[in-house]
Amino acid sequence: QVQLVESGGGLVQAGGSLRLSCAASETFFNLYTMSWYRQAPGKQRELVAFITSDYNTNYADSVQGRFTISRDNAKKTVYLQMNSLKPEDTAVYYCKTGVTGRGSWGQGTQVTVSA
Repeated sequence: QVQLVESGGGLVQAGGSLRLSCAASETFFNLYTMSWYRQAPGKQRELVAFITSDYNTNYADSVQGRFTISRDNAKKTVYLQMNSLKPEDTAVYYCKTGVTGRGSWGQGTQVTVSA
């Protein structure tokens, strides 16, 4: 089981930016596709973005052009840079190994965007 620890959440005004980090315990982190998900109150958890082991990226339509996922294999960390934040981005953000199916999840970090 890979241990994942997210950080970087907080309260920000609409139009602001935050950078989330997810540090992994896995020695072979570089081999994993890594994902960011989010879950807003009363809604299902949704995929925000993922990055493959060879640095290909994919984004949900709702964040395309505003969010950037990246990774630093030497630090075993994946990042989510979030710009031009909107109130509808308010959610708990989770990182995950892989995209779908089984994988390890972090504990989540709260992002709150005020209007």
